[in-house]
Amino acid sequence: MIRKLLIGFALVLVIGFGVYRHFHHAKAPLETAYVGGRLVTLWSSTAQVREPVTMVSFGDRVDVLARFEDQVKVRTTSGAIGWTDQDQLLSAEFWREAQELEAETAKMPIQARGHTRVRTNLHIDPARDAARIRQLDKSVPVDLYERRVVDVPLAPGTNAAESSDGAPPETKKEDWWLARAHVETSSKEELTISGWLLGRFVDLDVPQPLPDYASSADMRIVSWHELNYVVDDSGAKRPQYLVLGTRSGEGQPCDFTLIRVFTWSKRNERYETAFVASDLCGKLPLTLMTGTMADADSTFSFQDWSTGKAEVRTYHMHQTIVRLERANDSELAKRKHGHG
Repeated sequence: MIRKLLIGFALVLVIGFGVYRHFHHAKAPLETAYVGGRLVTLWSSTAQVREPVTMVSFGDRVDVLARFEDQVKVRTTSGAIGWTDQDQLLSAEFWREAQELEAETAKMPIQARGHTRVRTNLHIDPARDAARIRQLDKSVPVDLYERRVVDVPLAPGTNAAESSDGAPPETKKEDWWLARAHVETSSKEELTISGWLLGRFVDLDVPQPLPDYASSADMRIVSWHELNYVVDDSGAKRPQYLVLGTRSGEGQPCDFTLIRVFTWSKRNERYETAFVASDLCGKLPLTLMTGTMADADSTFSFQDWSTGKAEVRTYHMHQTIVRLERANDSELAKRKHGHG
């Protein structure tokens, strides 16, 4: 009798374990995804009355278990399971592209720094309908690397009107910038995310007093760089600046058309214009070589398209003198010093 009871009890345990395994085993995921929002809540169900399960952060990996309309059931790496909106997730392939873009910008020279003027989106490509990597809040610091001019898309249901002389309509254009945003995670750590954003949504953090000098010259600053520095009478270091700008609005073919070099005058205790170049069609990035000592010489170069084709312009700065180097300058220098 006791033996039959033990066998029956064991049988019940086996059946119970089988039922538990059937309903609670780890379900194979449909795919892998990554969290695209800053901080996303996972919910217990898709019903209106539901409870929060846990929170996940941007970049967290999750397994997709099921889909219902625009809702997705996911499992976190810690094993928590919950539901979220489909638009809060990024596919594994898209995440790989975003990571490749981040690795690319990490190797590029910074052309300008600023911060987001309003809440804006980082896209994988320079287009309004391109997939979004992440939405940025207002006042997020960004580094700018590359400018791209893109046609402004027409509003749905509208057509561009021809001009009065029957000429094809002129398409409006806008500036997009490849940027690297410095965002704060939920644990107060800094995270960098790269993508394309609209240029008009960024305010540049141009150091003083450059904005005043540029304004007096009717110049919109696009990029600026420290060429070297001098030490003033108080012992303070005064950076000497190269400023690139334009007098036109956005959507122009040239990244910049004007160059100004501002140097510090010890005698007058102020910045003065040491060099001016106009009528350029410069393209970023700018290549800059500087010394580490005070008053060190520096060299900068960029592509100029003012003749309709790319020509590399190289400038050399010695003290407060900036000169354009010619193609045969290096050969002349060799002959002067008895080389070759």
